[in-house]
Amino acid sequence: MAGTSSKKRKRPTPKKQPTRGNPQKPRVSGDPARVEKATARDWIGAARLRTLPLAITPILIGTGAAMLVVDAFHWVIALFCLIVSVALQIGVNYANDYSDGIRGTDDHRVGPARLTASRKAKPRTVLLVALLFFAVAALAGLAITIRTQQWWLIAVGAVAILAAWFYTGGKRPYGYYGLGELFVFVFFGLVATLGTTWVQAFALPQEAWFGAVGAGLLACAVLLANNLRDIDQDRASGKRTLTVLIGRTATRWLFTLFVLAPFAIAAFLALFYPIAWLTLLALLAGLAAILIVWTYRQPRELVVALGLTSLTSVAYGAFLLWAFIG
Repeated sequence: MAGTSSKKRKRPTPKKQPTRGNPQKPRVSGDPARVEKATARDWIGAARLRTLPLAITPILIGTGAAMLVVDAFHWVIALFCLIVSVALQIGVNYANDYSDGIRGTDDHRVGPARLTASRKAKPRTVLLVALLFFAVAALAGLAITIRTQQWWLIAVGAVAILAAWFYTGGKRPYGYYGLGELFVFVFFGLVATLGTTWVQAFALPQEAWFGAVGAGLLACAVLLANNLRDIDQDRASGKRTLTVLIGRTATRWLFTLFVLAPFAIAAFLALFYPIAWLTLLALLAGLAAILIVWTYRQPRELVVALGLTSLTSVAYGAFLLWAFIG
């Protein structure tokens, strides 16, 4: 019979859709109740520990430069400077998580998933944690101000917190218009280093200025590595970072310059402080980061370059501290 002898028609197999978004991010169902809640590990990850060395470097250099003037270690003031710097760094990281998350910028990230974008934490909760760390930085800064009687530091601290927030927050965040590196250089280079020196020595020797430039350039290099990793996602979401504006090749050259220039500064300082030659040991990690930036095939590889550059920064600061107090 024709009905029984004819072959059964096979239904076409639906094509497998390519995976989109962050492969580390859990696929979110339509029911918000089914989304996993953020764990302690998630919150620690959102603090972006790889960037914290950038908050330590200026304190090391600034303290070493101060000791050239006063020949004493004001460890309490230095400790509070460190609290201010680290708290601001963590605060800006959580603020970025919140601001980029509610804008949708982090919906297709390559790196580790963010709390807001993954919906593991409520945006309001992430915002409150960011504000908490800003408050810690403000209180530590106020303590330094009272101890040193340098009341104008309150204005500097307020501007620093505003700069941290408006990096990705507000209606027109400057981080979306190619100005991120400029502000990172100013606040995590010049302000952090020179401020640390001033509150301990009430003077700004030229060593502090040289060290501040070096710290700022390495901080900018870390930001470049981060933005190079996210260039496609940032371009698609309308986030015009410096990397988006100048492209991959120019970013690679700029990253190389930002990593190498601090060591030219250290070589100059080594003419007067021979221990500064040891900063070349830190350059080993920096060269590895440069190699990755020029040869990477997958954006995820730039996470390693970012970490190596942060390590380069803190080692650079430690060797300069040693050179100044040596």
